[in-house]
Amino acid sequence: MRSVLKYLSTGFLAALILLPVGAGAQDNRTVPSSHTEMQLSFAPLVKRTAGAVVNVYAERVVQRRLSPFAGDPFFEQFFGQQMPNRTEKQSSLGSGVIVTAGGLVVTNNHVIDGADDIKVALADGREFSSKVLLKDDRVDLAVLQIDAKEQFPVLSLGNSDAIEVGDLVLAIGNPFGVGQTVTSGIVSGLARNQVTQGDFGFFIQTDASINPGNSGGALMNMAGELIGINTAIFSKGGGSNGIGFAIPANLVRVFVAAAERGDASFERPYIGATFDPVTSDVAEALGLHRARGALVVSVVKGGPAEKAGIEPGEVVTAVNGFEVEHPDALGYRVTTAGIGKSAELTVVEKGKEKKVTIALDTAPETAPRDERLIEGRNPFAGATVANLSPKLADELRMPSQVTGVVITDVKRGSPAYRVGFQPKDVILSLNGADIASTAAVEKALDDNPGFWRVEILRDGQRIRQFLR
Repeated sequence: MRSVLKYLSTGFLAALILLPVGAGAQDNRTVPSSHTEMQLSFAPLVKRTAGAVVNVYAERVVQRRLSPFAGDPFFEQFFGQQMPNRTEKQSSLGSGVIVTAGGLVVTNNHVIDGADDIKVALADGREFSSKVLLKDDRVDLAVLQIDAKEQFPVLSLGNSDAIEVGDLVLAIGNPFGVGQTVTSGIVSGLARNQVTQGDFGFFIQTDASINPGNSGGALMNMAGELIGINTAIFSKGGGSNGIGFAIPANLVRVFVAAAERGDASFERPYIGATFDPVTSDVAEALGLHRARGALVVSVVKGGPAEKAGIEPGEVVTAVNGFEVEHPDALGYRVTTAGIGKSAELTVVEKGKEKKVTIALDTAPETAPRDERLIEGRNPFAGATVANLSPKLADELRMPSQVTGVVITDVKRGSPAYRVGFQPKDVILSLNGADIASTAAVEKALDDNPGFWRVEILRDGQRIRQFLR
């Protein structure tokens, strides 16, 4: 049977757990040689650390329209507003980890996303309200602040780059809401990119049992340090099959620092280039020993990559000495290096290796966004458009070299919705006129000839339509 990726959620949001990262390797470690030597217990370690792992209860209020039209857009447009609404409460259960004595809690974004009320319950039974300091669906992390003036138990952040495949780990969380549960296992793999949650495909894999409700929980090494936040599992039926994934602690550390600074959003360094995985054919053509690295597809003129001397056709194989297996690993490494710093990239072209230094800064806002909601009698009515910049492209997870005007939102039931326009569609031209600004869009629509020749860019494909 085909394995299905499951996120560790119960209710409308997923629960969190910590997965295996951290624990430095020591040369004097040995495999137990007898049954007597295997009589060990994790109890002292659990007693010292489990108090920092909490339950996270998220609740939101939703309005549901009592409609007999089964969501049909045509009838909803004309009659839906006449139907009464019903208020409902939805709740979810997950886990979290206290990382500062002042009560900062790390969990998964999917556990608390959309919640109106978030409670944090400690292992000793105490329960506190909390507020969201920072959240980001691209990395699937959130930081909460417990609403209390007291000192809390803490699980310190370890170095997830120091762990190795085979290291022992513990996973602590609240699976299925049964109460705090500890499971043990090993680090099964590193730099996994098969998980599609968020933007970063760079996870620690573990065989420690992880189930729904563990999302946001801790993956801990034998030094009692947090090396990962449990996030997802591969499962055929929703339970643990011994394949779990955790967000590495080094990414968690950068995210927590952003929350402590009071950042409104979590920004990643802007490279100014697009990358593809390296296939076997590309590796052979470029003189690489195996298919690994990030192939440079395009470079933004004047961007950090171009300034560093990186060109299309080259392959980035390492960042600050850490091997880059795939483009996701490149994104992870520059993000954990930190904005405002520089990184040394190892680049290969036709078998020759060079090292370049690239500045790590935020994506530039090259022009005012000038967001506008399109109104009137035209096929774009109900769409919100904005001038595209590298910064906005990064927020929308679009290639940084794309320019022009982008649709950022489409109202359900509007003319733009019925035509089929989608967020992230880039408007290239209207009636033969190139579109370079939101003002140009409104001007072309105001001319209103009664029909429009529209050309848009969607997922790299040009689409042409004739609309009335």
